[in-house]
Amino acid sequence: MQSKELLEMVVKAADGRRAEDIVALKVDQISLMADYFVIMTGSSNRQVQAIANAIVEKAHEQHVEIGSVEGKEAAQWILVDLGDVVVHIFREETREFYNLEKLWAEAPLVNLSAWVEAE
Repeated sequence: MQSKELLEMVVKAADGRRAEDIVALKVDQISLMADYFVIMTGSSNRQVQAIANAIVEKAHEQHVEIGSVEGKEAAQWILVDLGDVVVHIFREETREFYNLEKLWAEAPLVNLSAWVEAE
C-alpha cells in the first residue's frame, strides 16, 4: 500500500470514530522517520482509544504492518506507527502541550477535505 493510500485509510478510520481537528503533515522532505504525520484529537480517553483501535483494525484488514502502538493505557497520547504514516491521537490538553504542528511547522499540510465528512 502506497503511503498516500495509507494516509487516506487512517484519516477515514479516524473520521469514522469522530476524531477532531485531523491534520496531516507531509514530512518526507524533512524527516527520515515517515512520509506523513497525522495528528488528531479525541474528546475523552475512551474516544482516543476507540480511534486508535479503529485505525489498527483497518490496518489489520488491509494487511498493513504495524510497527508499534504506544500510550494506549494512559490514552492521553497514543502513537500508532504504520511505517510511512505515523499517527498521533491526543487528548486536547496534551495536544496543546506538545504542539507537534509547531514543532513540524516546516512540513506542508495535506488537504484532507475529500476524506473527512463535513460537519
